[in-house]
Amino acid sequence: QVQLVESGGGLVQPGGSLRLSCAASKSIFSIYTMGWYRQAPGKQRELVAAITSGGSTNYVDSVKGRFTISRDNAKNTMYLQMNSLKPEDTAVYYCNARRTTTPVVYTYWGQGTRVTVSS
Repeated sequence: QVQLVESGGGLVQPGGSLRLSCAASKSIFSIYTMGWYRQAPGKQRELVAAITSGGSTNYVDSVKGRFTISRDNAKNTMYLQMNSLKPEDTAVYYCNARRTTTPVVYTYWGQGTRVTVSS
């Protein structure tokens, strides 16, 4: 079992920045793909950014150039640096860990942290 705990959400004005953190209960980054998802009211949960065990990253188009995903292996912590925030970034952000050992998929979720972008 893996526990994931997010932190860092809050209220920020448009154009502002926030850094989300996801602390894992054990050292998993070398074998899990880690991701940040978000779910806005009335919308489906979407993948925002991901980082593979090898360190490759990918982003949804709407956040490219504004958000940066990273991790600190020594601290078992993943981050999402969010700059130039827009009202449409308002959502609950979830941390995810996923590993596939065919045919089994292991996936874990954090409890979520709320981000509100508003003036």
